[in-house]
Amino acid sequence: MNRLWVRFSLIILGVILFVSLAPFLFRGLIFSFLGPELSETERLFPEVLESLPPETAERIMQFLLADLIASLTAYVVVSAVAALLAGAWVGRTLTRPLQQLEQAANAIKAGELNQQVPVHGSQEMVAMATAFNEMAAQLSQAETLRKNLLADVAHELRHPIHILQGNLQAILDDVYPLSKEEIARLSDQTHHLTRLVQDLHDLAQAEAHQLPLQRQPMELADVVKEAVDTYKPLAHGRDIDLHVELLGAIPAIQGDPARLRQVMLNLLDNALRHTPDGGRVVVTVQQEDGALAVRVQDNGRGLSAEQLPYVFDRFYKADRGRDQSGAGLGLAIAKAVVEAHGGRITAASAGPGQGSTFSFLLPIRA
Repeated sequence: MNRLWVRFSLIILGVILFVSLAPFLFRGLIFSFLGPELSETERLFPEVLESLPPETAERIMQFLLADLIASLTAYVVVSAVAALLAGAWVGRTLTRPLQQLEQAANAIKAGELNQQVPVHGSQEMVAMATAFNEMAAQLSQAETLRKNLLADVAHELRHPIHILQGNLQAILDDVYPLSKEEIARLSDQTHHLTRLVQDLHDLAQAEAHQLPLQRQPMELADVVKEAVDTYKPLAHGRDIDLHVELLGAIPAIQGDPARLRQVMLNLLDNALRHTPDGGRVVVTVQQEDGALAVRVQDNGRGLSAEQLPYVFDRFYKADRGRDQSGAGLGLAIAKAVVEAHGGRITAASAGPGQGSTFSFLLPIRA
């Protein structure tokens, strides 16, 4: 009954039934007032007319005809008014939600993205209003993310650019000598800028579902070991116990080895940056419910319950006061790559000072 076409059909059907049955209804009312004698009167009416003078009979017929015309005219007028009222109601029902949608769309076009329209009416109108509200909410959220991204990108680019400008100006003013050490510091800043731009490019591709993946049969355990070996010298220099534990048989999967190595490097970099000297970082790999689970567990700073929902957001840093290294894109890229492989990634922590565990699961495909 809440379908628009059902409502419209019922209204048209009602009008047609009213037009068709109105004469019978009027006749029934007349019968109800005059009683059963009416039928006898109707039977005797021709005889009565024949018994009357012709002029009188003609005047009676003219009177009856005029009365019939007046009745028909009144009936047509009433039917037309009823049809107009029904049409106005249907038009109002149809156009009011559309007018609200039009007004909200014009407001969005003018830049007011926080628009919502009432959800009511037929199922079609409810579905349209719901879809519009969801679209408007997504546009508003996307605009907020865009503004935040521009602010974060400007902030992240400003620091290395200022260093480059300051050092180059100092060299031009003969404040710093043009030495290999100074060139190395400038080169580090250019590498930082290059990595930041590449990370942003990867994130943009991932969000557009266009992240290129070179899928092939691969041993995830080997990728994990290679990534751990990369960070072992750094861990050894800080007396951090970094090792891998393979729990059970580890089957091969279909994936991009380079991208998954990037995920592991980002997770290990995050764990080592938040683990104090003399701490511990353990990487485990095991099969769970048709998927491979990789966990990177540390005994470092940990995360609060308020921080956990945001750790995979771009440019998010759990402790901006102490953590100034990195651009805050590593975990966002790890999440994008894992999801591009059809997996999921999570973060868990018992609280500040109690370490963190970052885990991702990848489906096992033949």
